[in-house]
Amino acid sequence: MVNINFLAYYVKMEISPKKSDIDRKHLLAIDYGQKFTGLSNYKVNIDPMILLFGRVAYESDQQLVDELLHICEEEFIDILILGIPRFTDGKESTMTKTILSFGELLKKSTSLPVYFIDETLTTFEAEERMKNDPRFNFKVDLTKIDAMSATIILEQFVSCAED
Repeated sequence: MVNINFLAYYVKMEISPKKSDIDRKHLLAIDYGQKFTGLSNYKVNIDPMILLFGRVAYESDQQLVDELLHICEEEFIDILILGIPRFTDGKESTMTKTILSFGELLKKSTSLPVYFIDETLTTFEAEERMKNDPRFNFKVDLTKIDAMSATIILEQFVSCAED
């Protein structure tokens, strides 16, 4: 098993949330994909743990925004967190630009705060976690990998909240 220190690749957000700003808020993390988009949610200091929410089939950016806004309304989401992929050296890829563009569309479509957070290597980490977790029968479940990646994005977001 490969042991990589994922925090070594973590790039801090431009604007970190304050703990008081996310306390008791319902968060939704988004692992954007052009086939499936993974989702994970958490009510800070209410839920015992971050939960896999599922995935949304991708048809277009606008369709994805519409579905996310519907979920936000149905689930009473307070804050959105969008994972932004980068190369391990911190440089942007073409997917980085695609997701940043989607993020701007999402921001324009809602009054909810939208945070961007680095998601470098989250899919790799999600695979490793699944291989070591009896909930997934010690196998990578491709129907849940995107939601697991969103869980890691959400964990990173919550852990970087400042006092």
